[in-house]
Amino acid sequence: MSTFVVATDSVHTSAAICDYLFDRVAEDDTVHAINSLRDDNDAPEAIRDGQDALNAVASRLAAVTTVETEQLPGGTAPVEDIRSFSEEIGADEILLGVHSSTDTATDSVGTVAEKLLLDAERPIVVVPRPR
Repeated sequence: MSTFVVATDSVHTSAAICDYLFDRVAEDDTVHAINSLRDDNDAPEAIRDGQDALNAVASRLAAVTTVETEQLPGGTAPVEDIRSFSEEIGADEILLGVHSSTDTATDSVGTVAEKLLLDAERPIVVVPRPR
């Protein structure tokens, strides 16, 4: 029995992670899909997009395993939300999607993935988005 944390903020990221996980999860596993709102990103559109991303995970994986979803309120950085949530539930693995590069991130991963990877205490999978 494994516990996975899927950190997502878009339907596209959710779809890519679900494609990766679909054949890997077992019936007795649990997938916790989370969406972390940012203080500057708590507009109704961001909330809706996050909920859509969570619903995508639930609708794609609920037939093969247990899926729980949670939208985390703004106030802390997404990297801290992911780290704290994963620690709290004892996650075996964290799954993230790739985002466009920024001034502080490499071309291959976003800043959240980069920060999590730098001091990871559990396996992290960064799933590419389809081109």
